[in-house]
Amino acid sequence: MLVSTDTARMPRVVFFRLWTPRDLSRARAGRRPAPAGPDPEELIAVTETQTQVTWLTQDAHDRLKAELDDLVGQRPAIAQKINAAREEGDLKENGGYHAAREEQGVMEARIRHLQELLHTAKVGETPTESGTAVPGTVLTVRFEGDDDTETFLLGSREEGSAGSIEVYSPNSPLGSALIGAKAGDTVSYDLPDGGSMEVTLVSAEPYSP
Repeated sequence: MLVSTDTARMPRVVFFRLWTPRDLSRARAGRRPAPAGPDPEELIAVTETQTQVTWLTQDAHDRLKAELDDLVGQRPAIAQKINAAREEGDLKENGGYHAAREEQGVMEARIRHLQELLHTAKVGETPTESGTAVPGTVLTVRFEGDDDTETFLLGSREEGSAGSIEVYSPNSPLGSALIGAKAGDTVSYDLPDGGSMEVTLVSAEPYSP
């Protein structure tokens, strides 16, 4: 899934990562914070006056649409499971009932997420050229003060969910600084503590799931 921003639409919620003590230690040493994980407890929601438009590769759109259709098709079965468990008696001690309700809640949350994502999606072509940082490319970078390189997908977690590659959003400070950079370019981005970090783009290759 490739993410861009359209500022002429409805308000949206943006998530910012809270820095951990380890991140602060790395920042004081002039290094970037550790990559943000998916833990929702490390996220703060802030409402902005713009909405996020999701740019999807065709493959990602088809995969997510198939998942949505499959989940919607499972609704009658989970409803039947809940009704059958309810008929067993005392709901307070009915483990099967509570498990089925929990399963339904998780499924409905995923359905709502996919519906909203696909509703705002614009399907784009997968990048085919190397050398320039654009959404949908795998970037290898070297951070200031580091000898080693790091590799990540410039996109979103949905786009990279099929693999184990680290993912950075094009809307993140690092991602937005790298957009449009060419191999060999050095750019800087702001750190949450008010400092900045330089990063050099070593290579950019089209993402292949």
